[in-house]
This record gives sequence, structure tokens and C-alpha cells, in this order.
Amino acid sequence: MTKPQIKLVKVVLAVLLFLCLLDMPYGYYQFLRFVSFAVFGILAYQAYEKENKTEVILYLVLALLFQPFIKIALGRTIWNVVDVVVGFWLLYDVLIKQKGKSLE
Repeated sequence: MTKPQIKLVKVVLAVLLFLCLLDMPYGYYQFLRFVSFAVFGILAYQAYEKENKTEVILYLVLALLFQPFIKIALGRTIWNVVDVVVGFWLLYDVLIKQKGKSLE
């Protein structure tokens, strides 16, 4: 994936995570778990190719947290906090962190 595609995927995933704050049907959360698992897996692989061990570990942990195969029951409140923190982190990575890298 190219950099603009990665940025778009991160922004879309952040929006999907923020939508979890609304009262959505259960199927939406299952869909989001599959999408998040796939996206974080792809991001982990790309970080591995760039030899960025910190991001590899972070994305693998997120992929395991959101994986759809074995449900991790954290409760709605904790999941909402996780969704918001991860969503903001993805937006930070796209909007602020990447701009800092392009200035170097």
C-alpha cells in the first residue's frame, strides 16, 4: 500500500472506532473486529518491512486485542475507552506524527 492509502485506511478505521460510541447493532462490532484485525495485521507487516520494531509490537498487540476469533470481554465502557484512544492515536499518527517526519 502507498502512503496515501495507508493514511486513508487509518482515518477510516479511526472513524469506525468512534462510531462504536453510538448504540450500534452487535453485527457492527463483529464487522469492526474483522476490519481492525486485518488493518492492524497489514500495518504490523509494513512496520516489519521498515524494521520499526516498536510499531510492529504495537500493531500486533492491537491486532490480538481486536481479533474476532476469541472474544475479549472488557465491558462496554472499557471498550469505548479503548476505541477512542486507538482512534485518536491513529489520527495523531496520520495528521501530526507523519507531518513531523516529512519536515525532517
